Amino acid sequence: MSPDSNRTFFLDGQEIPFREGQSVFDAAMSAGVFIPHLCHNPDYEPHSSCRLCTVIVNGRPFASCTQPAVAGQMVQSDTAELRAMRRTLTQMLFVEGNHYCPSCEKSGSCKLQATAYHLGLQDNHYPQFFPRREMDASHADIILDRDRCILCGLCVRISRDVDRKNVFAMTGRGIHTVIVVDSASGLLKDSRVTVEDEAVQHCPVGAILVKGKAFEVPIGERIYDKEPIAVASVRRFQAREALTHG
Repeated sequence: MSPDSNRTFFLDGQEIPFREGQSVFDAAMSAGVFIPHLCHNPDYEPHSSCRLCTVIVNGRPFASCTQPAVAGQMVQSDTAELRAMRRTLTQMLFVEGNHYCPSCEKSGSCKLQATAYHLGLQDNHYPQFFPRREMDASHADIILDRDRCILCGLCVRISRDVDRKNVFAMTGRGIHTVIVVDSASGLLKDSRVTVEDEAVQHCPVGAILVKGKAFEVPIGERIYDKEPIAVASVRRFQAREALTHG
């Protein structure tokens, strides 16, 4: 079912149609307007943990992925204040982890890297934390590289709600938060995780990787090598919408 022309809101002055039950984020993307995001994957329930998709709705900030679209509401996304906030959040993600994009297997397909390009980041701005985080390469087929984890929680939610395995969880608070594995040893090799798990397939960065697959798609031919994230995300979202709703 296509968006109802009688239900619209205004996003940065543009009239955006929406279906009953759609979020501001989904309606905007359906209309071809990109809203930066990291933790949200439209195939799964939104969580609003990264806050990168924050917009101003009738003068107040909300995460657009969980904010329902309401007829007549006035929404702002492309403002100097929001752009600055998104840059700051992204810079903080870079300094709180250990991200080395030129040598990362996910380069060219990484949402964090592509978002940094979209936001025009030139440097990290803040002092690097260089945290000590453990890599888990114990599994025959999967690597968990906590250095690259941005704590979006997507693997936790998908493993729990879709795979029904609860392989991943978060522990600790603040900068001490880390991803842990549900096994007696705490290692992937002793967990129930498999390559086929949805949680393994949808990490937006290089934190969960399948061994032996990193360079099957050569650098230069990867998702965000071909087109910027704003174009690629909207195109893929609209294709999904057309398939799901006709």
